[in-house]
Amino acid sequence: MLPRVPDRPSLWSRIAAAVTALASGEALAAVFDRLRAPPERSVAFTIAVIALSAKLAKADGQVTRDEVAAFRQVFTIPEGEEANAARVFNLARQDVAGFEHYARKIAAMFAGDRETRIDVLEALFHVAMADGHLHPGEEAYLRTVATILGLDGPCFRAMRQRFVPEAPADPWEVLGVDPEADLDTVRAAWRRAVMESHPDRMLARGVPEEALRLAERRLAAVNDAWEKIRAARAG
Repeated sequence: MLPRVPDRPSLWSRIAAAVTALASGEALAAVFDRLRAPPERSVAFTIAVIALSAKLAKADGQVTRDEVAAFRQVFTIPEGEEANAARVFNLARQDVAGFEHYARKIAAMFAGDRETRIDVLEALFHVAMADGHLHPGEEAYLRTVATILGLDGPCFRAMRQRFVPEAPADPWEVLGVDPEADLDTVRAAWRRAVMESHPDRMLARGVPEEALRLAERRLAAVNDAWEKIRAARAG
């Protein structure tokens, strides 16, 4: 659970207020300017995932309990905040703007922060795979969001491999290196990926503590990719 800040509205109350401001037509720049620095950066990240999760939940034609449960796995909703959480989700779901509109907002907000954009896409994959399957509508949705966020190509494919059981795993794409790279280059990419998934680093860029559990899957995939490449080169 995220710690409460003394003498300030709760996280979910601040999220509800920010989304309401967007829904009522307040200028995007004015809203997000207030959310760029800690502690409001956590609000911005949470809004990003809520808005896109609400749209994603409709991509396969229905909103399932599994998808709602998956969202709650990423963000633990404290007792007493359920109403604010529901209000945020419903505002995003009912907004006439398409998901591309939300994705562009997020891309602009985190233009210089690729790691946080990856965090957002990762959370969306988690929600999409809540029922154990990636529906074609969900995959099309995720590919479009990835493109808008500048995460298409190898980054999208590597993430798909981590979340979709039947997707063939390519350790080179997981680490983002060329198959012709020498082992020192691969080792450097592995170490960098491990560092980027460290909880302290993720917290520093405003990712809520609840979302850190997604890093465990990422870290496991990164370590597995390194071991496979190292073993292949040793052989």
